Amino acid sequence: MTEFALPSRRGLLSLAAGSAALPLLPAFPAHAQAAWPTQPVRMIVPFAAGGPTDVPARLLADTMSAALPQRIVVENRTGAGVVVGTDLVAKGPQDGSVVLYTTVAHAVTRALFPNLPFDPVADFTPCALVGRVPIILLVARDFPARNVQELVRLLRENPGRYDYASSGNGGAVHLATELFLHRAGGLRANHIPFRGSSQAIPELLAGRIPMIFDIAASALPYARSGELRALAISTRQRSPLAPEIPTFAEQGITDYEPYTWHMVLVRSGTPPAVVRAINAAVNAALAQPAVRERLVGLAMEVVGDSTPESAAEYLRSEIAVWEPLVRAAGIRAS
Repeated sequence: MTEFALPSRRGLLSLAAGSAALPLLPAFPAHAQAAWPTQPVRMIVPFAAGGPTDVPARLLADTMSAALPQRIVVENRTGAGVVVGTDLVAKGPQDGSVVLYTTVAHAVTRALFPNLPFDPVADFTPCALVGRVPIILLVARDFPARNVQELVRLLRENPGRYDYASSGNGGAVHLATELFLHRAGGLRANHIPFRGSSQAIPELLAGRIPMIFDIAASALPYARSGELRALAISTRQRSPLAPEIPTFAEQGITDYEPYTWHMVLVRSGTPPAVVRAINAAVNAALAQPAVRERLVGLAMEVVGDSTPESAAEYLRSEIAVWEPLVRAAGIRAS
């Protein structure tokens, strides 16, 4: 299986800057062009520029723009987690001229924020699922657990003794860890949140915190260098990104498959023809080998054949997993 070198933060920015050099898409179907908005489309990304969500969004927007009647302009709107940017789309026009590019965070906002100004289901129509990024369990080199079974035994015998790092309270890394603790039998460990994985990882390297359930794009470089040990990956089967890392299922945690995923949505009430035009444009962009290669380089499992219906069903299934967990664990946005 092919291994893909994952980029550093500088590499992420280079990937974004290089998206303009992608080959042009084939001409977009005339019936879909007729449904497309007559003004430039704003793609709202409720995350910071240059990060692991922003870079794929810009790659997708630039590729789609090459084949569409109107250019897609990415806008980063951060604040209150993803609430500010998401609310902008929820209250925006219903013509497809403002779209949301977001992640698994969309599935937990309702549970994290008691006074949320929008409903993540009722106020949005999913257009397409772009792809999924798996979670990898990393531990410090001197941590005594060498596999998932040993980790479960260690945590069960020492409830509340061990810490785990995350990239922020209520984020994908935090939620993936809490789901593991729950699915592994109600284990206990102490959550130590940081402002991003880049601040958390040095604590593992120094041996001050023993473990993190991190997204693959952040975790794989440290696993491959040997600076940290990868115990498991959250894919159903072994991933071509890292076939040497066993899955959680192989090690006895059979109902554990968390990802951070990427999805394009519009405000509910957008005409179905516009929704399908956006879906067709996303899938056409993801069909380009250069685009897929770059997204795989960001540790993403590209979907490419999503429909509005399948994306909506996926969102509902994710909400059904994460909302009960957030409420049961008492997690609140910080």
